[in-house]
Amino acid sequence: MAFKLGGENRKINYGSAKNNFGSDPDASIPGVPVIRKKLDKGVMGEANDDGTIFISDKIEPGSEEERKVLMHEMTHMVDMKVGKLSYTDNSITWLGKTYDRHEGKISYNGEWLPEGHDDFPWEQH
Repeated sequence: MAFKLGGENRKINYGSAKNNFGSDPDASIPGVPVIRKKLDKGVMGEANDDGTIFISDKIEPGSEEERKVLMHEMTHMVDMKVGKLSYTDNSITWLGKTYDRHEGKISYNGEWLPEGHDDFPWEQH
């Protein structure tokens, strides 16, 4: 999971009344806008605290990879909704414990690891 905060315009297109799941009906999750965009190298998806999910424009629509990325990011969305996970520009909080965050890395167990690293407990889904 990669976390990014910023003021970019998400340009959410909720589509027709029959499909209000996001800007890409092929990658839709009910109630969660999924936005395809160019992401940082190695980042396949991002769950955002505004309720949106970014998915890399490099992922083939309808593919198994797309399904896996969306399922992973939805897990983070649920964790944020129920209060297990939150973030700011400077920290990640998981189950009440706060970890420092700086320039794409998170301090965990005495090491600065890149966001999305498998060692983080919130990535163990």
